[in-house]
Amino acid sequence: MRWLPRSLFGRLMLAVLSILVVALLASLGLHMHERGELLMQASGMRAAQRVGDIVKLLDTVPPADRDNIARVLSAPPLNVTMRGPAVLAASDEEEAAGRSLLFGAMLRRQLGEQRAMRVRVSEATTPLPMGQGAGSGGPMSGPMGMHRGSGAGVPPYGPGYMRQPGMAFTAQVQLSDGAWVTIENRQPAQLANWPYRLVWSIVILLAAAVAAALLAVRWATQPLAALANAADELGRNVNRPPLPETGPQEVAKAARAFNTMQARLIEYVRSRTHTLAAMSHDLKTPITRLRLRSEMLDDPKLRERYSHDLQELEAMVTSTLDFLRGIDNEEPAKPIDVMAMLESLQADLVEAGSQITLEGRTDRPYVGQRSALRRCLTNLLENAIKYGTRAHVVIQDAPTALLVCIRDEGPGIETTQLERVFEPFYRIESSRSRETGGTGLGLAIARQIARAHGGDVRLFNRTEGGLEAKLSLPRD
Repeated sequence: MRWLPRSLFGRLMLAVLSILVVALLASLGLHMHERGELLMQASGMRAAQRVGDIVKLLDTVPPADRDNIARVLSAPPLNVTMRGPAVLAASDEEEAAGRSLLFGAMLRRQLGEQRAMRVRVSEATTPLPMGQGAGSGGPMSGPMGMHRGSGAGVPPYGPGYMRQPGMAFTAQVQLSDGAWVTIENRQPAQLANWPYRLVWSIVILLAAAVAAALLAVRWATQPLAALANAADELGRNVNRPPLPETGPQEVAKAARAFNTMQARLIEYVRSRTHTLAAMSHDLKTPITRLRLRSEMLDDPKLRERYSHDLQELEAMVTSTLDFLRGIDNEEPAKPIDVMAMLESLQADLVEAGSQITLEGRTDRPYVGQRSALRRCLTNLLENAIKYGTRAHVVIQDAPTALLVCIRDEGPGIETTQLERVFEPFYRIESSRSRETGGTGLGLAIARQIARAHGGDVRLFNRTEGGLEAKLSLPRD
């Protein structure tokens, strides 16, 4: 599901918001349904009262005057006609039938149970005077309109009226002398207007719930983000400060377990480093004694062979000590003028007879470990000069990272070996043999220093020939 957010914070917010929106929409729909039913009941009560008043009025007047009174009372949306026997048919729809029963009960409450009547409630268009929309909510006012035809149909109101959807409450009631009157009272759709106050209340409630969910989810996921950052930083610096063991019980427990793991790693690395460093350091004494004894040999060829082996052994011990110092390096980070450092290294290497050129520059200081970074650049430059004749350095200073690309003109290496050469003591025999003086630790030390700064060293074969070592150092 590609549409899902990738972060835990985003997924939790999506779940919380979805539940809130569905719950509020369901609540709004239920409220609207109940509100519509209540408004319909209120409308039916009002219509029943009007029908009851008209029936009581017609009961008090002579039969000869009832037609005139019916015509006077008939004004949109009310229609009163004197009719013969009841011809009103019941509705087939269950909802309309229920409303008809409710309207009939209201009407019997007004007129009594003994009076014969027929009622029906149905959806119909309601005539309103022009300029009085469904949202006005005011009283029905306008010109008087005479009705023709039966009350069951839609009366032909004059051009001064507009039609709006609504409900038709129709009742046929028998008067005290046996005559029948048909009264149709139509209620416009203004009773079903959208409840804007309720909508605004729901919007405010939703905004408050979203704000509370945002704070709660952020509060819940922030310790996870801190734990992830600490784990990432642990890969670069095992001596980083421990996590604070505060917060909820689960968070404090996870932080405590992480700190315990870090302490064990520090102890393991320190024990291994000190052991190997002590062994490498102790090897220097017998190497020195062997060197002195080799000088006492009479055979020049044998003396030269012993001297060469001892020199190689001493170089390996020195490189091992440098590698182990890099693991246990606690040098404080300070602003470094990388451009001045590269120019200084260029001068030293040129003085030793090497060819090195610089391209580009950076004027912003980089915060890092000065001696470690100098060792990293020295190893990369010496590697390029040793196996690629000359080195060309390209400096690219971006807002987020400092890039130092060191290119040589050597034969390059196989693609499958581009990562293996960073393994400690690994050498490619065809070009990086012991005859050249390599120990297989130069690139390993360079990458170790770069990763301790949050960056990396990568090797690439150039299309025009040679190898490119790319040192990337992120800027905070």
